[in-house]
Amino acid sequence: MRIVAVSEPSEGVAGNTGSWRLMKPVIDRERCTKCLVCWIFCPEGTIVREDDDHVHIEYNYCKGCGVCSNECPVNAIDMVEE
Repeated sequence: MRIVAVSEPSEGVAGNTGSWRLMKPVIDRERCTKCLVCWIFCPEGTIVREDDDHVHIEYNYCKGCGVCSNECPVNAIDMVEE
């Protein structure tokens, strides 16, 4: 069974919505276990899965909600002030 994100980052009526955020998630690739929990739970679909199962964040569309950071089981995502 292949797991896929429900949505993907795209420009909406409001344009690139990343400018709205006050905090942004930063992934520590050394601590990341590639479990993909952040990717699954991101409500905006701004976490992109790479071929090697590492992930990166499309900051143009990330609103800084912090769900990815809260759900990360190994605390590999920190929310930092913009």
